[in-house]
Amino acid sequence: MSQEQLPAGAGKVAEQYPEVWDAYAELGKACAEAGPLDERTRRLVKLALAVGARSEGAVHSHARRGLEEGESPEALKQVAMLAIPTLGLPTGVAALTWIEDLTEK
Repeated sequence: MSQEQLPAGAGKVAEQYPEVWDAYAELGKACAEAGPLDERTRRLVKLALAVGARSEGAVHSHARRGLEEGESPEALKQVAMLAIPTLGLPTGVAALTWIEDLTEK
């Protein structure tokens, strides 16, 4: 992901602390390559983790990247729906609205 595509906060860190950003990016790459999950599965898992963390910015980022990589809006929304029995209705509904910020344009 280029610096221009980063969310504002992450882009600022990448710009002000390039060595930290480069190390962070390498860690992400190493974690992605540490197991057998394919790219699509990793993307959906990362979206689910963002939902669980209740991070609107991260949900937006992972949903946006999922859409750019050809993921269906329905699959992204299902991640939010799967959160309901585990994380609670408010968390799942919040995630659904954050995903719909991007899919309902």
